[in-house]
Amino acid sequence: MALTVLQAIGSGLREGFFMFWETLWALVLGFVLSGSVQAFVSRGEMTRVLGRPGWRSVARATALGAVSSSCSYAATAMAKSLFAKGADFIAAMAFMFASTNLVIELGVVLAVLIGWQFTASEFVGGLFMIALFALVGRVVFGERIVAAARRRLVGSGAADPDDAAARAPLSARLRSAAGWSDAASYTIADITMLRRELLIGFGVAGFLAVLVPDAWWQALFLTGHGFWSSLENVIVGPFIAIISFVCSIGNVPLAAALWKSGISFGGVVSFIFADLITLPLLLIYRRYYGWAMTLRLLGVFWFVMSAAGLAVELLFTALHAIPQTRPSQIAPDAFGLNVTTLLDIIAIAVLAGFWWLARNRARFGGGRLYAIDPVCGMQVERATAPASTGSGGGRVYFCSDHCRDRFENRSYEDAGKEPAMAHHSIHDHSMHDHSIHDQSMHGGHRS
Repeated sequence: MALTVLQAIGSGLREGFFMFWETLWALVLGFVLSGSVQAFVSRGEMTRVLGRPGWRSVARATALGAVSSSCSYAATAMAKSLFAKGADFIAAMAFMFASTNLVIELGVVLAVLIGWQFTASEFVGGLFMIALFALVGRVVFGERIVAAARRRLVGSGAADPDDAAARAPLSARLRSAAGWSDAASYTIADITMLRRELLIGFGVAGFLAVLVPDAWWQALFLTGHGFWSSLENVIVGPFIAIISFVCSIGNVPLAAALWKSGISFGGVVSFIFADLITLPLLLIYRRYYGWAMTLRLLGVFWFVMSAAGLAVELLFTALHAIPQTRPSQIAPDAFGLNVTTLLDIIAIAVLAGFWWLARNRARFGGGRLYAIDPVCGMQVERATAPASTGSGGGRVYFCSDHCRDRFENRSYEDAGKEPAMAHHSIHDHSMHDHSIHDQSMHGGHRS
């Protein structure tokens, strides 16, 4: 019996690892591209272009979100910060949808793990979902409840003014070592921030693929009833996301396990979209906006996510673009000398180069506009950081209130010592000089 349990655990871990190995090069490619875009596209002007209600602001928010980090927590915090500083509420939510569903790394990993059709459906369905939310949101989120939510945020100090930090022109930054060192820092910081989600996602997906019988999933997700099966699947998909606690790109391997086990095409898509209504994020919404707004967000999000999944399934069925066969296994069960192995080796080499560049960014003049979140490791712009707090005579910046609260609630054995934030930084010297402490508070350079 003990041997059987150990064999099951070993099989689950093995499946999860080879799912990771199959997608490693895609993950690195996505993070490198995303980090580069984040470094060269400033967010300092966001609130000024998202302030007016209307489709133009929604379109701008969608474009800005698509070039941002894929972390659900960071996206939620950034949307809150934009809204508190004057952005239109619908536009701020569109930014949040786009930054978790239209990002590069998500599409690449989906294509590698379960097929290009899911990548196409993610972008088509994501745009449909944002458009539908913009229509429904104008009705559900009236002026009174939006104004109350904004007052709640402003009253909590969420609307800190921007520092209006000066940036070099884009063309100059593209030619500078400092700009690319910042891009490398974003890349490494995003990987550091999402390492837990990726570990849990691949681990749980490996166990689900190996240990959960297909019959169990088929009992949960109806099959064989045509449209009604599709409708039930896209409604239940977000519920699985809510209780799974796994968000961001970590839910892609879970989606692969669900697809292998029999959930419909649209059900998989709605499950992936639903990373913004996992239980931890719902509790964050409650803290940001209050229960009245949170319940409306849950209802509207669930509706548009399910509707987008159903619309995509109907469209792709009409186009005969839904895969007709399901994989018997999600990833290979052994190493081999193939294209994937070669791409993974190249990806590891590129990642090592970016890691070196990030560690040495101070010598290239990078990091002057940025801070490293000491809790999750994400790189944030000081001028637009969603949260910050004073510490040790300086200022510490965070990607979200979630990380700031964890930092402030953390207990230290020696209360007289400053927290060992260097463990979460990209490089101790760079963080001390350019990221964690606001030097302007001490009469130093203004970043």
